[in-house]
Amino acid sequence: MNNKSLLALAFMSILLAGCSSAPSKRYSIDNDVAPEKPISVDHIEDANPQYEPYSLGGNKDYTLRGESYKIVKDAQGFSEEGIASWYGKKFHGHLTSNGEIYDMYSMSAAHKTLPLPSYVEVTNKDNGKTAIVRVNDRGPFHPGRVIDLSYAAATKLDVIKTGTANVSIKVITVDKPTAAHKQQALPKFVVQVASSQHPERVRTLAQDLGQKLAVESYVGSEKDIHRVLLGPFDDYMQTQKTLEQVKTLGFPSAFIKSL
Repeated sequence: MNNKSLLALAFMSILLAGCSSAPSKRYSIDNDVAPEKPISVDHIEDANPQYEPYSLGGNKDYTLRGESYKIVKDAQGFSEEGIASWYGKKFHGHLTSNGEIYDMYSMSAAHKTLPLPSYVEVTNKDNGKTAIVRVNDRGPFHPGRVIDLSYAAATKLDVIKTGTANVSIKVITVDKPTAAHKQQALPKFVVQVASSQHPERVRTLAQDLGQKLAVESYVGSEKDIHRVLLGPFDDYMQTQKTLEQVKTLGFPSAFIKSL
């Protein structure tokens, strides 16, 4: 065997050894959990239903684990009852089925067949609490379960305490705008950083963050609550980028909301 053959054999041995090793994990933890230090999500408001074109990703019929799923073509009037579960830290920061970034502090959810995105009113039949979520992901793939709630949504509905809950869900549809209103109907988003009852602190924080991140900032006030808001943005990806920057500055509970 010549030197070239020996080198080729050695290279193939290294390659096969690499392939036979354990594959890299997609998620940093094996089991899903809540944040180590749960924070209050009382300031997080329901998702704001608005017209959005369906995303390019996540809206094709698919097969998973031998089960075939057909995407609902017309979700108007869609309703369903079953069990709700939730997903949190394990999936936080990873891509959703329609290509967005999963944020466990946003009012979002996963559904097996609803078009993405969809807005859904969820009622916890065990306690009567309701919340509106934006569906941007697929799941849950367990018998009897109809929706997977984000950590924030599950907290608002008191599903965190029990793990699962009996729920009813109802799609909220918003009519497609006419040509005259299309410009006004373009999605607009803001990043809500924090809220406080102290207006001066909020104004100072809004000004500081606006300067550091080179984005528009303002204070939104309602009754005695004052909110630090960044934006508005027309581009969701730009909004997501700003959100990540805000979180690295020490505001883990910041979230995106629609105007």
